[in-house]
Amino acid sequence: MATNSHVTSHKKRTNLSIDSQLLFEAKLLGINVSQSAEAGLAQAVKLQKQQRWLKDNNQAIESSNDFVTQHGLPLAKYRHF
Repeated sequence: MATNSHVTSHKKRTNLSIDSQLLFEAKLLGINVSQSAEAGLAQAVKLQKQQRWLKDNNQAIESSNDFVTQHGLPLAKYRHF
């Protein structure tokens, strides 16, 4: 069964407070402020999700690292590199 990986997004108007000099310069340079703000927010969300995942999974990661330290890599004898 195929799934549609495309997620439809809806734009929502919002009010932002942005440094006036920065906004002025962006407009002079022809920067699309809405697109730039959205890209920056998307990056911040991605980073926050990564940080939360690492925090939430820290115990499992440490446990796995401890196992490898004590016992070596599983199936290491089959590695040819």
